[in-house]
Amino acid sequence: MHAAAQPRNGFGTTGFVLGLVGLIFSFIPIIGVIAWPLVILGLIFGILGFNRARKGVATNSGLAITGIVLSAIGLVVCIIWAAAFGKAADDINRNMQQLEQGQPAAPPIGEAPADNSSAQPRTVVYEVTGSGKALNITYTTDGMTSVEQQQDAALPFTKEISLPPEAFQMFSVSAQNAGNGTISCKITVDGKALKEASSNGQYSVVMCNGDVKNW
Repeated sequence: MHAAAQPRNGFGTTGFVLGLVGLIFSFIPIIGVIAWPLVILGLIFGILGFNRARKGVATNSGLAITGIVLSAIGLVVCIIWAAAFGKAADDINRNMQQLEQGQPAAPPIGEAPADNSSAQPRTVVYEVTGSGKALNITYTTDGMTSVEQQQDAALPFTKEISLPPEAFQMFSVSAQNAGNGTISCKITVDGKALKEASSNGQYSVVMCNGDVKNW
């Protein structure tokens, strides 16, 4: 008799561990830079682990899927931080140039100009479309790093949030397809499309993100 082949669960487990650690580090300013390689590798290993499970050579498909989700969320947070730091660096450079030219400096990041106090709130609409359901949908809620997630969400999905007209805001939405076919996301800010993207296949992940620094 031949001994039963041992399940090859290494990729799925590795993807979960990397995704979890990367997600934790992604929320920490400065230190979170090490989350970039962790979440990217977590996404890769999670997908490889899930593919092994689909072929029947691994038994931890659930853990692999969780690793994919954690890595995707961590990657979104990393992108948001990178955009925020890039904006801050641009503001500092611009303010220094303005001071050298004898002009008043621009307001700090996240602070609206003084004459903008009566401006209308910014309306942000997240949309996820496709057939059936999404395993999860994750989106930012404050224009920076706070996120919410809905599990097993019916499609089409729409979420509208209202935010003050800050000088800089970053928006992001990601979703994982529960079935076959195409899953798409879209971000609309004050009636103007900011970002659209699509992904195909079962358990595929689609992400939309962008900022309004040039709005």
